[in-house]
This record gives sequence, C-alpha cells and structure tokens, in this order.
Amino acid sequence: MKTRYFTHLPQPYWAYPKIALGVLKNKKITSPFLPKVDYVVEPFYIQPSHLQRYNQICNFKNTGYIPAIYFLMLSQRLQMYMMTQEDFIFPVLGLIHLSNQVAQYQYLPANLQYRLSCCFGEVKTRPNGYEIEFITTVYLDEKVVVKGVSTYFYRQKTNTGEFSEPLQRVDDLKLQKVWHLEENIGRRYALISGDFNFIHLHALSAKIFGFKQAIAHGMWSNAQVLAELDLPEKYDAYVEFKAPILLPSSIKLNLVEDENIIHLSVVGNKTHMLGRIQI
Repeated sequence: MKTRYFTHLPQPYWAYPKIALGVLKNKKITSPFLPKVDYVVEPFYIQPSHLQRYNQICNFKNTGYIPAIYFLMLSQRLQMYMMTQEDFIFPVLGLIHLSNQVAQYQYLPANLQYRLSCCFGEVKTRPNGYEIEFITTVYLDEKVVVKGVSTYFYRQKTNTGEFSEPLQRVDDLKLQKVWHLEENIGRRYALISGDFNFIHLHALSAKIFGFKQAIAHGMWSNAQVLAELDLPEKYDAYVEFKAPILLPSSIKLNLVEDENIIHLSVVGNKTHMLGRIQI
C-alpha cells in the first residue's frame, strides 16, 4: 500500500475544483475498485479553539477530552483529498453518506500528539449500486485509540451482489431529547467541518440536487446523538442514515438500553437515523 504523509490536514478548498469537474463524470461503472493508499497526518495536534467551536455546535461539553467522532469529521478532509488526488472512479457529488461506525478505546486528551490515518476500505457491489468505505485510524504513540468506518453509496443498477442487511428499528424506545433545528445549521457546521456541499447550505442550492430544503450534515446529526449520551471510556457506535433531515425542522431522539447495547432512533416526519452503541 502506498502511503502519503502530511504535516497538517489538507484544506478542503484544494479539492473543490476537481469535485466540481467530477459532475461531468457520469459514465457507467463496470469494474469498481478503490486505490490502495493511506493518507497519514503526523504529528497531529488538535487546535483548542477549533475543538471548542465544534463542541459548541454539536453540544459536546468542553472537558479537555476529544470526542472520537471529531477525528472522523477531520478525516473527511483527507477523504475529499483522496477522492480528487487518487484514481477514484466514482463522482464525489453522486455519493450518499450511508453509515458511520466509530470505536473509542480510551479517553482522548486534547493536549497530546496523535497520528491520523485514512485509507480506502472495501467497495461492495449491491444490486442497486456500490458501497464505498473509508477507514480512519487514530494512534497515540503506537496504540490505536480510535477506529472509524464511513460508508458511502453510489447508486447504479448492477444486477449483481446482495442487498446489505440494514438495522431494524427496535420497539419500546423512549423519548430522550427533542431538537428544533434552525435553517442555518448547515452553513454554521460547514464553517467548522469544511464540508460545503451545496445540499447543506441553502434551500436554493439544495433544490439543484432535488431537495426541497437544505439538509443537515450526517456527521453533525451523528455527533448530536453521541453528545447527548453519557458514554464510557470505551464504546463502539454504529449509525445508519435513513432519510435526510430537512432544515428547519424538529426531530426526536429515542433510545433504550438493553444490557450493554444502546438502541436509538432519530425521528421527525420520517425515521432519519437508526443506531446501535456497544458500551
């Protein structure tokens, strides 16, 4: 596997011109593959002011520790760069964020030096398209302290493969929280995450891509859920995004704990997210 090293995260705007040109990439994909490459940022230090802004918009407390999903959010900058610098055959603007998995193996002090790594995972053929994985790994010294998998979907009829098994909604979930989301939350989160996808910024730009209103970032709604829970030092959280969250809107977090597993759903006018957290 080829490895590319960085001393800091690439700026998202470096990737935007090639992402825009990718709109023209509309050919049928017949031989899906992902490059064997690993992007590594080392040494990697957290910027305290940026972490505080992230915590504020996602409702995490400023405890001096880093939420594991913060690393996945930062990893998206590497993902965008990988998709535009490597031989990535899928059009970036045609990808749908399908699911996130993030495992934290210990508390993550914000004042330490880390190594952040991102590589392509598997590409899985489904009858209705392709699932594409990005794997994020965070090291403290040589120890893995965070592992994350972000899965995207590219829709295309293939007539091969099998449908993936989605999470099923669990009965008897109890209301935990109600959020009233403002219309500008996508723009505010974009300023922190660097994800300026048009579908998140404004109703007018979202309509170009078939949405009646702007929709919330999946990474933001995922973080909102994790921030609401009193999670232990070690946990493994998996969520699937079922339907876009339109902005503005009101949504509800429902959950139930069954032994060492938290089952959850985020529901508005539709079921927007289902999740399972091993604690």
